[in-house]
Amino acid sequence: MTGASSPNGAPGEAPRAPGGALLVVGDVVTDVVALHRGPLASGTDTTAAIRTVPGGAGANVACWAARRDGTEVRLLGKVGMDSAAWHERELATSGVRPLLVIDPEAPTGTVVCLVDSGASAERTFLTDSGAALRLAPDDWSESLLDGVARLHLSGYLFFSEPCRALVAVAVESARARGVPVSVDPASAGFLTELGVDRFLALTEGVDVLLPSRDEACLLTGLPDPADAAAKLSRHVPLVVVKLGDAGALVARSGEIRARVPAVPAAPVDTTGAGDAFTGAFLAALLAGTRPEEAAAEGCRAGARAVEQVGGRPPTNT
Repeated sequence: MTGASSPNGAPGEAPRAPGGALLVVGDVVTDVVALHRGPLASGTDTTAAIRTVPGGAGANVACWAARRDGTEVRLLGKVGMDSAAWHERELATSGVRPLLVIDPEAPTGTVVCLVDSGASAERTFLTDSGAALRLAPDDWSESLLDGVARLHLSGYLFFSEPCRALVAVAVESARARGVPVSVDPASAGFLTELGVDRFLALTEGVDVLLPSRDEACLLTGLPDPADAAAKLSRHVPLVVVKLGDAGALVARSGEIRARVPAVPAAPVDTTGAGDAFTGAFLAALLAGTRPEEAAAEGCRAGARAVEQVGGRPPTNT
């Protein structure tokens, strides 16, 4: 993989001048979050606190990015008619310009998030992608890049054939305009199903890769996330590996350039923590911040995200 253009803070290069919008392309889903304590009781009832909230990795990233003052964020996603109006309102309330395509056949995707409300706040996802993974090249237009300074692709787009076809068109359009492209792999489980080699081939030409620890190790076959980050950065100009409560790694040109510490937090629900990091990081890059400082902003957003239920930032602050 080789990048189409140098990202902010590339060696010997000043950050890009701020200005322009962030266009996120990705999934918009309805999250049903069930917080329970301890193991699930098989075959009977387990007491839980259950909430229905807007979600989706792509949508979450867009909402966290829009929290930065002066950041214009747009989101291209696909939803069903059943909840399109609700999702549009929720995105707009978060400061995101929704560019939602309504699927006449499939309902909006739904994810059931089972969250252990113990100390780890670990979660398990049951996913019905619905319309979310039915984005296709016909849903793309060159005009979507008008006024756009960065394009971000949710990793879930790589897990269906129509979306993969859209990714190819979108990346080609961005490269033709010199718009840098970032990708968050999104799911180690789906990566395994897709195949590492196939994912790496599909992300040819991206400028920024934002994997989690598990995703980075899976993509390289290396057990140490620092080694994995360094290896990935020989192929993608800028790699930022999200380590959860261990912070983040910033790698370029085959070397770790920064180890960014985590921000202490009291976890309630870790759903969307990686999306929060990605959104805050990309918004900072868009504003001209260097990657190391942008990663620190990502860690702050991730810490805030785990202290609330759901993957979106609060809209009342």
